[in-house]
Amino acid sequence: MWDANINGFKAYLRIERSMSENTVEAYLHDVTMLRDYAHQSLADKSANTLCLQDLQLFLQYVNELELSAGTQARILSGLKSFYAYLELEGMLAEDPTEMLEAPKLKRALPVVLSIEELDMLFAQIDHSTPEGLRNRAMLETMYSCGLRVSELISLAISHLYLDIGFVRVVGKGNKERLVPIGGEAVKHIRIYREHIRAKMEPKKGNEDILFLNRRNSSLSRVMVFMILKDLAIKAGLKKTIHPHTLRHSFATHLVEAGADLRAVQEMMGHKSITTTEIYTHLDRSFLRNTMEKYHPRFNP
Repeated sequence: MWDANINGFKAYLRIERSMSENTVEAYLHDVTMLRDYAHQSLADKSANTLCLQDLQLFLQYVNELELSAGTQARILSGLKSFYAYLELEGMLAEDPTEMLEAPKLKRALPVVLSIEELDMLFAQIDHSTPEGLRNRAMLETMYSCGLRVSELISLAISHLYLDIGFVRVVGKGNKERLVPIGGEAVKHIRIYREHIRAKMEPKKGNEDILFLNRRNSSLSRVMVFMILKDLAIKAGLKKTIHPHTLRHSFATHLVEAGADLRAVQEMMGHKSITTTEIYTHLDRSFLRNTMEKYHPRFNP
């Protein structure tokens, strides 16, 4: 029964909810955790016979694993989606997750690189190698457009409109958005395409992928992380840097320069403006300058 429910849930997330593969895999992992817990600690109950108290015991077990509050909140979100699916399919009289509470989340400010630190990072790239030319084009694109790593590694050649300075990005839930791309990124993409990409023979299914690895396939998320980590070490940067750092830096630099928050939200592909607003809290001098400029009774 569990396996049938999980397979149905998987199809529901992909087809009806149009969720990204990463989110689908995460939610399936969460439900599988619940299934295993039910087998071991809840007398092998089926999903539709678990009650609120059973689920509370499961969340207590998850908490004892010392997972982060963010991960625990994601697990709860996965369970709620799973039970919403069961209710939709008529397998439940009532949803037992309605009274479950999520752990309180501490919203940490993201790590951001300054312009000088970005220059230091890019300066470590070896432009004499095919990988170096690819990496420069790749990281310039990531920073110029504020891309998620999943959006970067799936970026299609057919989605480049470099003559008019735009790229079409496929984001979470297969939602598309048009994002402006800067001159530096355009220049390095053209160098990479002319001197490296044009001479490669992509594996089947990768013909339209822009950035390829040595095996002529799309790059992995881990590979992008390792490239950045290696460059950061060479540059002597002490900050913890990962692919999302370039995305955070993109948004922060725009907001600090006075960009409209709604425009930044659209370029980032954020569903809610609340997500974008975190970037207004990163630069205290920006906040002070805003007060000095607009508050009628602010005395510096």
